[in-house]
Amino acid sequence: MKDRLEKILAEAKAAVETASTADDLEALRVKYLGRKGVFRDIMAGLSELPPGERPAAGQLANRVKGKIAALIEGGKKALSAAPKAAEVLDVTLPGRARPYGTFHPITRVTREIKRIFHQLGFEWVEGPEVEDEWHNFDALNIPPDHPARNETDNFYISDDLIIRSQTSSVQIRVMEKQKPPIRIIAPGRVYRPDTVDATHHYFFHQVELLMVDRGLTFVDLTNIITLFVQGLFGPDVKVRMRPSYFPFTEPSAETDISCVFCRGAGCRICKDTGWLEMGGSGMVDPNVFEAVGIDPEVYTGLAFGFGIDRFAMLKYGIDDIRLLTENDIGFLKQF
Repeated sequence: MKDRLEKILAEAKAAVETASTADDLEALRVKYLGRKGVFRDIMAGLSELPPGERPAAGQLANRVKGKIAALIEGGKKALSAAPKAAEVLDVTLPGRARPYGTFHPITRVTREIKRIFHQLGFEWVEGPEVEDEWHNFDALNIPPDHPARNETDNFYISDDLIIRSQTSSVQIRVMEKQKPPIRIIAPGRVYRPDTVDATHHYFFHQVELLMVDRGLTFVDLTNIITLFVQGLFGPDVKVRMRPSYFPFTEPSAETDISCVFCRGAGCRICKDTGWLEMGGSGMVDPNVFEAVGIDPEVYTGLAFGFGIDRFAMLKYGIDDIRLLTENDIGFLKQF
């Protein structure tokens, strides 16, 4: 038994020294120490020895088994510590492109709007998204019984706090602190309860414009809007103003632009009218001026509120507003 165990130990040592991979060492472990390995037969053969020799033979077998296990473990450590062959760099292969981020379409359009109005001499300002009723409704000449203040049309936090439903509230905050002349734009998010579908969402982005000075007229408003939409969509775009009503402007108008897809000829997007609706605009109502302490007999103002999401959808041919909020990487990689 002793000679046999010494021979097994010598063979195992030689095999471990020649093993070049972890798989080779694992195969040796299974061969010698596995459930059906060499030492299973050795231990089973102890019962054939005379009773007096069994204890010494069993101890020797365990010592040899332990030495082989130590040899295999040492081989594994040696392999892991050995320096790996240097990677061969083939400089003739094409480079590996790194993934990179881009601006979201809403960010792109917002930056473009800021650029256009900066050239027109307007300042960019921001306001809080959580507003009180004074700034969101009262100071904008929206009476307590107006349907725009219904709980079903707003996200109320408390009786007097609301997640703003329009960026017009920024107008009030600016006019409270700054005296005319005023030339500002206020892009930002607004929130209104709505059923989400291809053209509606419960939060979206607006850009508000306010200009207050002496002698401003509706012609100034039309000219500024025309310069803006042509800067965004191209010089061929036309502007149409339709009479409308808003509590905070008088006179008020709905602003349309000629369809940017069919150039006014009529298509599915514009429902064959040749025009696309942009949003509300008008001259600031005197009641709004009085609420913020500006004399309506001295100053006039012009304002509009347009949807940035709408601009992004038109500019990039997006047919579903939900794509702007779903973080679809395949969609966003296009920009």
